[in-house]
Amino acid sequence: MDFYTDDYFMREALKEAKKALESGEVPVGAVVVCNNKIIARAHNQTEQLTDSTAHAEMLAITAATNYLGSKYLSECTLYVTLEPCVMCAGALHWAQLQQLVFGASDVQRGYSLIASPLLHPRTLVKTGIGEQESKAMLQEFFKRLRD
Repeated sequence: MDFYTDDYFMREALKEAKKALESGEVPVGAVVVCNNKIIARAHNQTEQLTDSTAHAEMLAITAATNYLGSKYLSECTLYVTLEPCVMCAGALHWAQLQQLVFGASDVQRGYSLIASPLLHPRTLVKTGIGEQESKAMLQEFFKRLRD
């Protein structure tokens, strides 16, 4: 039995999103996996760090490249609970990410809204893994803001 599935790693990203939710951040979590090993974990920290670029993906990219001692993630998969924005997709392009797996689509700010491809041409993409739980956390967060 293979324990290292997309669902397993997305559950790990969802744990990161829960940390963001608990600290008042938009609940997005990410993990970077290389050879079935999580080499980086991150969640949104834009409020905590007062840094508009402190998205889960950006923090995970930095942690993973530091771990590998390389600017490239060409043998890595990023699992993230929400479709990356244009900024994060651009960073993933430069990191030459091998595979992107995301849960919920971002119909307002997701990279896929842009007509031209933003990810590296060799980056494989899977969507919808952990989508319902990702959406539920985001809906809970924004409902709290409105109430």
